Amino acid sequence: MLGFLAWQPAHGYDLHQRLLAELGQVWHISQSQLYNLLKRLEAQGDILAALQEQTRLPDRRVFNLTEQGRTRFEKWMETPTGCSVRAIRVEFITRLYFARLQSPESAARLILVQMDETRLGLERLRRKMDDLPPGQTFNRLGLELRLRQLSSVLDWLEDCNALLNNG
Repeated sequence: MLGFLAWQPAHGYDLHQRLLAELGQVWHISQSQLYNLLKRLEAQGDILAALQEQTRLPDRRVFNLTEQGRTRFEKWMETPTGCSVRAIRVEFITRLYFARLQSPESAARLILVQMDETRLGLERLRRKMDDLPPGQTFNRLGLELRLRQLSSVLDWLEDCNALLNNG
């Protein structure tokens, strides 16, 4: 939500519609969950709400990003995503979405940073696999699955890089 509000103030319904339209396959959040999130962000001081009068309709709350919220968002944008498939699917794609809004160069940098982070994650998992005793069948199976998933993620990141830099 901080990212959407970094671009323009909005009310809850519009935020939910934009989230569904732009990132609906990434984030699954109901409208009531979104309103609870907005309340938490407001209580934390990341956003401020102002009442907007409407003719023949109840007033609605329009949310604005505070300086604290902007700083929090910018810090989040600069933080590499961890090396789990879920984190990359949710956090990285969301960061990439906002980076692309900033500029194609920001998106390209973000992809390269994530590729490096994913390679490091693969190296760590390979070392764990090498250190694992041969009789640890199910731990080996679990690590092998994670290795294959991260290898696929790395291939996907290369595809993202090609798509966003050529499209």
